[in-house]
Amino acid sequence: MDDNCARGAEPDFMPAVAESPNRILEIPGKPQFGSGRRTFVSYVLFFNELDKESLPLAGGKAANLGEMTKAGFPVPQGFCVTTGAYREWIGASGRMEERFRRLEQVHPDSLEEIRGLGEEIRGHLETLPMPEPIRAEIAAGWRRMGEGKAYAVRSSATAEDLSAASFAGQLETCLNMSGLEPLLQAVRRCWASLFTDRAIAYRARNGFAHRDVLMAVVVQEMVFPEVSGIAFTADPVTGNRRTVSIDAGFGLGEALVAGLVSADLYQVRSGEITLKQISRKKLAIYSLPEGGTETRELPAEMQETQALPDSLILELAALARKIGEHYGTPQDIEWCRADGRFHVVQSRPITSLYPVPKVPDKGLQVLLSFGHQQMMTDALKPMGISFLRTLFPFGKPGGAASESVLLTPAASRLFINPTELLQIKLCRRFAMLALRNIDERIGSAMMEIAARPGFQRKPDPKVKRRALRLILPLLREVLFNVLVRDPGKAGERITAFAERMLEEAERLVNEASGAERIRTIQNFLGKLFLSLIRHAAQYPFTGILSFKMLERLCGRWLGDSGAVVPLGKSLPGNVTSEMGLWIGDLADAARPHPELIEYLRQAGDDLPEGMDAVMGGGSFREKWDRFMALYGMRCPGEIDVANPRWREAPALLVAPILGHIRSVSPGEHRLNFSRGAEEAARAAEDILSRLGHTRWGWFKRRLVARLIRVFRGTMGLREYPKYAIIRHFDLFKKVIAAEAGEMVRRGLLDREDDVFYLTLEEFALLLEERFRGEVRKEIEARRKQFVLDQKRTPPRVMTSEGEIVTGVPRRTEAPAGALVGTPVSAGTAEGYARIVLRPEESRLGPGEILVAPFTDPGWTPLFHSARGLITEAGGMMTHGAVVAREYGIPAVVGVDRATELLRDGDYVRLDGSRGIVEILRRAG
Repeated sequence: MDDNCARGAEPDFMPAVAESPNRILEIPGKPQFGSGRRTFVSYVLFFNELDKESLPLAGGKAANLGEMTKAGFPVPQGFCVTTGAYREWIGASGRMEERFRRLEQVHPDSLEEIRGLGEEIRGHLETLPMPEPIRAEIAAGWRRMGEGKAYAVRSSATAEDLSAASFAGQLETCLNMSGLEPLLQAVRRCWASLFTDRAIAYRARNGFAHRDVLMAVVVQEMVFPEVSGIAFTADPVTGNRRTVSIDAGFGLGEALVAGLVSADLYQVRSGEITLKQISRKKLAIYSLPEGGTETRELPAEMQETQALPDSLILELAALARKIGEHYGTPQDIEWCRADGRFHVVQSRPITSLYPVPKVPDKGLQVLLSFGHQQMMTDALKPMGISFLRTLFPFGKPGGAASESVLLTPAASRLFINPTELLQIKLCRRFAMLALRNIDERIGSAMMEIAARPGFQRKPDPKVKRRALRLILPLLREVLFNVLVRDPGKAGERITAFAERMLEEAERLVNEASGAERIRTIQNFLGKLFLSLIRHAAQYPFTGILSFKMLERLCGRWLGDSGAVVPLGKSLPGNVTSEMGLWIGDLADAARPHPELIEYLRQAGDDLPEGMDAVMGGGSFREKWDRFMALYGMRCPGEIDVANPRWREAPALLVAPILGHIRSVSPGEHRLNFSRGAEEAARAAEDILSRLGHTRWGWFKRRLVARLIRVFRGTMGLREYPKYAIIRHFDLFKKVIAAEAGEMVRRGLLDREDDVFYLTLEEFALLLEERFRGEVRKEIEARRKQFVLDQKRTPPRVMTSEGEIVTGVPRRTEAPAGALVGTPVSAGTAEGYARIVLRPEESRLGPGEILVAPFTDPGWTPLFHSARGLITEAGGMMTHGAVVAREYGIPAVVGVDRATELLRDGDYVRLDGSRGIVEILRRAG
């Protein structure tokens, strides 16, 4: 590569339009040429002949330049060498077919193989002559533009400058090309750069077919700027869509792209400059009169000069806003200033931004990640989203059976909009307390937003009345539970209510058929959550309130609020803890039988069918069937109804069972649980004994004894409402699967699981034969989008302006290099870190510390095997924290990027009392 060409910051990349290598490319109304049966579009198209629909012909960069040219933006003139030319050129090689076959076999981590194959292909292509018809058309376009001018020549692949991923720095850019021969050589370099090592590895890693990504080339009149840079129509750091962020430096923008200099940073909001950071700009890249570029050191007096004056900052921000409004999405715009005017040389979507959920335009709104609150931040399929939005009882202008507008999807996740509720002082105080216990960073971020002047406003009287009608009766029931009711009967009451609800649901769906069954599900889901709030939510809140009262009273009367912590061990009535104990029982039943263990290891999802044929399988099968009757409807990520339940995919349980056999002694899980209950009883006796020696000790003992009974009798029930919901989900899923099976038999769906890419309403319409659109195409599009969304990381808290507010963790004195999170289960543990992203793939060994992105009830089977727990999400009252305290294992949650910063085999010290994770020794 010479100094004229560089692998510039070629941007955002997406799978190509599905093009067969032999497909004929045509444009309606464009003169065609060719002979026989092969017809080609012109090899050269000017910008005014292109727009955003020209992607298959022009690639992302050229299509965007054509779109902006037609829209009247100041784009330097130019033309595109189309993908038809690239296809004709590469098709002239008799050796590429075999090399494409080799590319299809390459593994993305085989760097040496990729390097060798890439060099071989590029070397071959750079010597491949350009067909004369292509050369002639490029020459004609060059003469029409002006033979004496200089040009920038840039790659424009069919899969770049779009909205899904990044393809930065992999394709060729050649600047200041003068003369026909250098220009033609630059075009060939751009074509060949489709086979750089990084480009090959990227396509292999992301499943892009090497044949299907085609290359066009942009030839654009060169502008010789005094100043250039990048303008973002949204803040690329916080995501705020109302902020224009501008990077600026002297000379050509390649100095900024290559990282040679730090740019000035300006930010504009509502027509005002809100931030100016003037950097020292030591170097700049300038064009040479004879062609090519050079890097120069700037004079000392220029190095710290503001590159753009204030008036031009505002002018550029206004231009950037117009471009963003034209595209309807936040844009990353390359610009330059020359001859007294701005020029736009590229615009592309900002792919790093998390999409903003749709919310009413009622001022600043706040949005909370539903997944972080439920300890499941994975992407949800459309049917799973539909279930949850129908279940959510608030914000339903279309009636109880409709989907909530206050639980809003974005990138296959859900976000709660509590803005109106937070305008009510009582609700705001209650929410802040609850959110800090769910996730400390969420609570901190919420407090930050709630304090902003633009957020607080007069509450809606209707919202206030509805909220108080719900909250005040709940508070009354909670206080009555704390002071009067027998806590020993709480479990019976909540269980009886949940069973009645489930029986009613089963009766109703069995009496209906077809679309009526789906309407029945919608109606029942619409009432379910509110019924559980009114009849069951009182018990978990009772447990939380009694614990907080115990903590405060022991702190005041004994000077020891920590004395109450052991009271949370081995709580009775916790269905999730009981499920974990059952996993241990299954492990103990299999443990004496090597043949059964080997069968479990090798069998797939049909493993129950063959159990009886192996030694010990009969007795194991009895326990297995009992477990499935109680918990078969659960699974990791159970809030998404589309996820396979244990009853559907029993192989998911094999890893936890085998891990338990490997890590826990026979009967140890039950023994530990009994010991936990004994420790809780001793802690209660100790607290009461110490209180007896204080003034008014008889009264204090009586009050605290009552609170201990209430806490122990109700806190374990915090898991029951979710268990009840998941049982309903499983019932409704069976109904949906039966109806989907009928759709497959009728030929309306290809597979049963296609139904999970529809909403409940859409499925009902399909059953009624009223679905609008082509269902197969819609399902396929959603399936592809889901795969892309899975790669995104949802923020905990964001605003309606797109700003991501991270929150601040508690201040903790921690050693250098330590990771800090929220302490949720006291104690210290040392051991080897084991990163587990999915519980069914766990290889957790004896004495290892479980490191996970989150843990919901489907992860509980791993807890008996873990010496300690570290998660990226969570707070004091979330699932993992409660179960860790019950099991007596130290835990730190809310540790950002824990699964990235820690590696398998790192030896770590986990302090669950202070929220600190120290890396004592790195793996390897």
